[in-house]
Amino acid sequence: MRKILVVFTVFFTFVTAVYADNKDDAINFFNSYVNAANNYSTTIPEFYSPTAKIIRQVIKPDGTLVDRETTTARYISEMKKGQAVAKVRKYKNYYSDVKASKIDDFTYKVSALRQPTGETYKLKTYMIVQKQPNGKWLIIEEMMQTKVQLFLNAK
Repeated sequence: MRKILVVFTVFFTFVTAVYADNKDDAINFFNSYVNAANNYSTTIPEFYSPTAKIIRQVIKPDGTLVDRETTTARYISEMKKGQAVAKVRKYKNYYSDVKASKIDDFTYKVSALRQPTGETYKLKTYMIVQKQPNGKWLIIEEMMQTKVQLFLNAK
């Protein structure tokens, strides 16, 4: 009986450690992304899976929500164009209430509230991040709310 208890304790400790490490790794990956984005790094595309699902949820003036999806390639192309302007304007996003929830052993949903520079409001955001077989983490889905109405015309 004692051996069973020892084996169970060791197994439980191992499973808990793996879960905690991956959850912490997912949050650390998110924080690395935020740091890179707020410092206008050219490495931002490396954070994304080439097939990531990119969603911008537009908050219309009447409060209704409209989702607009785009490809990773188009998103990165547009982001690169906007980076120079963002750097000149010293635009950054500040995140609060960062939480990670487990989807499976290698996939986590990291959710937060995003506050753009100069704004008093906060917007919902999440990233689904996944640890790859080579150990690298990638964003496989991203949703950010925005009040920018230009996204409604994006195809």
